[in-house]
Amino acid sequence: MTDVLDFAAVTVVRGKKRLLDGVDWKIREGERWVVLGPNGAGKTTLMQIAGTRMHPTSGSAGILGETMGRFDVFELRPLIGLSSAALANQIPGHETVLNVVVTAAYGTTGRWREEYEKMDERRAFRLLHDWGMSTLINRQFGSLSEGERKRVQIARALMTDPELLILDEPAAGLDLGGREDLVKRLSSLAADEAAPATVLVTHHLEEIPPGFTHVLMLRDGGVVASGPLGQTLTEANLSATFGADLKLIENGGRYTAVARDSDAG
Repeated sequence: MTDVLDFAAVTVVRGKKRLLDGVDWKIREGERWVVLGPNGAGKTTLMQIAGTRMHPTSGSAGILGETMGRFDVFELRPLIGLSSAALANQIPGHETVLNVVVTAAYGTTGRWREEYEKMDERRAFRLLHDWGMSTLINRQFGSLSEGERKRVQIARALMTDPELLILDEPAAGLDLGGREDLVKRLSSLAADEAAPATVLVTHHLEEIPPGFTHVLMLRDGGVVASGPLGQTLTEANLSATFGADLKLIENGGRYTAVARDSDAG
């Protein structure tokens, strides 16, 4: 099985602060990872490296069989589907939903004079249909609800048929209904054997979709624990990750946690 990511002692230093500190992490084809940790744990920095948007200060970052610093990142980026708040902020609000997705074929965030083939537009429409957005293809991106924007961004991330899909806090800002709709759709994606290796970043256990296979737990830029979800997501690891005495609750493949001093049981 091929390594999609192979990070060894990855460290990022900015000024006197270590954003990442010696991170070892390996992802193989077909795996679905959750990256879990509190604010400031280094999750987004790690995704910037995985998405070829940042180089580590030290350590080795292998991505899709290549090593950072030894390849042209612009050649590799089409093989990495990315959905993040930073990328969403680059999308012009007046751009139509269909164009938001189809422009991923050229790695741009706004349609200008470039021409797209009919098969590109058909693929974009099919992806939007899969994510429940096909009736809104002519709507402006800026007029969508937060939940609708999230689904368009994921469709866009899948446009180039990537080998790695990175979803950086895709449920952030969603209400309960929007979150549950997204979790259901991501669970279906995880069950699709043809789907790429996937990484979902969150700091809420409730956002972990059933079907995800592994978890990486971060705190203060370092790895607390890493491995298969069922073995690694324990109360001890969770408490160490979030710096609190937590009780882990699992029900039907969904997770939540409460502080022990608030646990009536």
